[in-house]
Amino acid sequence: MPKKILFVFGTRPEAIKLAPVIRAFEKEAAFRAVVCVTGQHRQMLDQVIFAFRLRVDHDLSIMTGNQTLADITTGALNGLADLYRKIRPDLVMVQGDTTTVMAGALAAFYLKIPVGHVEAGLRSFDLANPFPEEMNRIMADRVAALHFAPTRLAKRNLIKEGIGRKTITVTGNTVVDALAGIRNQTRDFSDASLRRLFGGRGMMGRASRLILLTAHRRENFGRPLEEICKAIAALARRYQDAVVVYPVHLNPNVQRTARRMLKGVSRVTLTAPLDYMDLIELLRRSYLVLTDSGGIQEEAPAFGKPVLILRRVTERPEAVAAGCARVIGEVTSQNILKAVRPLFEQPSAYRAMARVRNPFGDGRASWRIVQATRRFFGLSADVAEFVPGRS
Repeated sequence: MPKKILFVFGTRPEAIKLAPVIRAFEKEAAFRAVVCVTGQHRQMLDQVIFAFRLRVDHDLSIMTGNQTLADITTGALNGLADLYRKIRPDLVMVQGDTTTVMAGALAAFYLKIPVGHVEAGLRSFDLANPFPEEMNRIMADRVAALHFAPTRLAKRNLIKEGIGRKTITVTGNTVVDALAGIRNQTRDFSDASLRRLFGGRGMMGRASRLILLTAHRRENFGRPLEEICKAIAALARRYQDAVVVYPVHLNPNVQRTARRMLKGVSRVTLTAPLDYMDLIELLRRSYLVLTDSGGIQEEAPAFGKPVLILRRVTERPEAVAAGCARVIGEVTSQNILKAVRPLFEQPSAYRAMARVRNPFGDGRASWRIVQATRRFFGLSADVAEFVPGRS
C-alpha cells in the first residue's frame, strides 16, 4: 500500500516551494500525496494554488480578521491534530518557517507521526530577526525525522545543533524547481500592460530602471518601514530613470505606512499584492530588488538580479557569500541609499552582483526529497546531495 504523505502549508511562499515537491511525489507509485492548507493567509495563498493547479484535499480556513500569532498557532495546532487523527498519514511534510510549519510539525510530534522539513537548517541566530520565523524553524527542525537542507551551510547548522547526520539530505532549494516549472507560464507583461499597472503614467520607458520592493516583516513594522519608505522616495527623486514598484502586503501595519508615505510620490507605484506569475515577471524585468522577505533572496539570483536585504541579519547568507546579495544592516534610509548608490552609479559594481551564479539549487531538489523519503521508508538506497556549481 502506498505511503500517505500529507503536505501541510498555509502561506504563499510555502505553497510555491512545496508545489514542485507535491508534483514529484504524485509521480511516485510508492506514495500517495495528500494536501492540507491551513489558510493562514487566504487570498495570497489561493493565488498560488490556482497558478500551480494544486489539488487541495483539506482546508482548515483558520484565517480571521486581525489574527494574532496565538490565534494562528492554536487554530492550526487543533485543526491539524484532528485531521492527523482522522487520516493517519505516514509522514507530514512541511516547508519553511511560518507559524503553520511550527504548528504542523508540533501536532505531528504529539501524535508520534514522522515529520519531513523542507528547507531545514536556515539560521539567522537571532530570535528577533526574523520574528517569529527563526523560532518556528528551530522548533520544526527539533521534531523532524527528515531534514531537507537546501545548502551545505544549512546542513552544518543542523549538525552543530545535534541533529543526526543520517536524517539530513542537502537537496538544493525547491524554489529553483518552482521557477523552472513556470518559466513558460509567466504572463507576457507588454509595455501596455505595465502602463495599465502604473495608471497610464508612462513610467516604464525603455530606459527606465525598475526597482522591485517587497517589505512586510514584523520586525520592520513602525520606524524601520518608515525609513524604507523615506529611502524609496529619495531614490525616486535622485534617479530620474528609476521607477519603483511596491506590491503592498495586506497587513494593516504595512498598508498604513506605505500609503501615508509613498502614495502620490512620482515614479513610485503601490499595487495590491501581485499573483505569483506577475511578481516573477516583474522580477525578471527589474534592475534591482530591495526586500525583507526570504523567498525573493533566493528567486532574484535565478534571474541575475542584485538583492539588497532590508534587515540586520539573514538566514540565507549563501547569497551574500556568493556576492549576489547584501545585507543593509540597521534599516535606515541612510544605509539603504548608501547601498543603492554604487549599483546605480558604478556599472562594474552592478555587473559584479548580477553575474553571480545562483547558489541555491539546480532544479532537482524535489527529486532528491523524494529519493531521501524513499530511503527513510526503506524503499531505496542513498541519494547524491546537491553541490553548488555542479549540474
